[in-house]
Amino acid sequence: MPTSTTEAPLIVWFRKDLRLADNPALNAAAESGRPIVPLFILDDQKRPWAPGGASRWWLHHSLAALQADLAKCGARLLLRRGSPAKVLDEVLRESGAEGVLWNRGYEPTVIARDKIIKADLQKAGKRAESFNGTLLFEPWELKTQAGHPFKVFTPFCRNALRMQPRTPLAAPKALNGFAGSLTSDTLQTWTLLPTRPDWAGGLRKAWTPGETAAAALLDQFRENTAESYLISRDLPGEVGTSRLSPHLAFGEISAHQIWHRARTWEQGAGVTGFVRQIIWREFCTHLLYHFPQLPEEPLRREFSAFPWRRDPGSITAWQQGRTGYPIVDAGMRELWHTGWMHNRVRMVVASFLVKHLLLPWRVGEDWFWDTLVDADLANNAANWQWVAGCGTDAAPYFRVFNPVLQGEKFDKNGAYVRRWVPEIAGLPDSLLHKPWEASEAQLQAAGIVAGQTYPVPIVDHKTARSRALLAFAELRNV
Repeated sequence: MPTSTTEAPLIVWFRKDLRLADNPALNAAAESGRPIVPLFILDDQKRPWAPGGASRWWLHHSLAALQADLAKCGARLLLRRGSPAKVLDEVLRESGAEGVLWNRGYEPTVIARDKIIKADLQKAGKRAESFNGTLLFEPWELKTQAGHPFKVFTPFCRNALRMQPRTPLAAPKALNGFAGSLTSDTLQTWTLLPTRPDWAGGLRKAWTPGETAAAALLDQFRENTAESYLISRDLPGEVGTSRLSPHLAFGEISAHQIWHRARTWEQGAGVTGFVRQIIWREFCTHLLYHFPQLPEEPLRREFSAFPWRRDPGSITAWQQGRTGYPIVDAGMRELWHTGWMHNRVRMVVASFLVKHLLLPWRVGEDWFWDTLVDADLANNAANWQWVAGCGTDAAPYFRVFNPVLQGEKFDKNGAYVRRWVPEIAGLPDSLLHKPWEASEAQLQAAGIVAGQTYPVPIVDHKTARSRALLAFAELRNV
């Protein structure tokens, strides 16, 4: 195997695969024996679905972790800012690289861009090769018996479970880093972190981005939670989920690594349920690949005529966690403070927005995109369409979560609400999820002034449910 440092190097273009282990593009470059130029390009051009504030915060720290990990292996991460096509052309000329290797992305704009870049590289006589470093299965590998894309999760999952994903690749112990001189930006000059105001204190407290932290979380999940996952995943007051979603979103851990690790665990309902969540992630990307309009348009065309309301005041109350429904407000405050929200509560707050308030699902999709550290275009769009009932495999229109019952069932002792809505923490459990039913004496004893300490509900559940059912039923009859 050639190892001479005089050979033309290969550029490894890092994207949403910020790890060394199970990184097919990096692995192929390392096996070539050629010097490697690890490169990350910050595409700050004005474009649809550019990373939101929380994602930019995570990206800064994830790149810092990747820099350190690459340095330990003998390679330097090159940071450049600008149009990927232009930056790649510059680095190719400056380094004399033989070609570019990367792991594929599946967002519509990424697919279109990468096709052009690959064609231009090949036309210039450069090696241009992409790999699957993100998904268990390529979106075109799973088809119905008729040869069409899946539109329903259950048969998709059944088919996925019959397949055998490839074995994860080991991280390289050492890399032949490019020895030439190449100028690099610094993370500090990219200003990915908030400055004034610095809203990221809760994110810093809640998260440690990077490949090492991702592996540790998977170990913790296996040790503490996997067997009870089917029950614990619905309890927002407990640490009952893996919390791996942001690490997956940035590729600090791969679906292959999680899948194969889970297959070594004692198999039970909890582990099976966890694996199904990984397959749900695959399903969302499958939908985005085959239906690229997913983030902007309802897949069920009749929803284009749905009578969504315009109510800026209610949008603000929802965003700020001031709706008067404690479980909803707790979720929205958790999101703002930590950049994440428990999955059960995500369904509740999303249902509240589109069904209680009859506000467009795109409003929620946009807010989550900006505030979630695990923001992923396919997951975000598919899940919002699922809740709104306008996706391919959607929740039934008559399913309207009752926020009081959801709180009483899944936050029975009030641990979650008391953490994020502390102004009503003094209420007894029986009233915590419906403080408007408390008597004046009970409110006074808890230090609450109705409508001041905590808002009264911005909408009545029974009235809102009836309004939503009528609107959705009329749409079905159009």
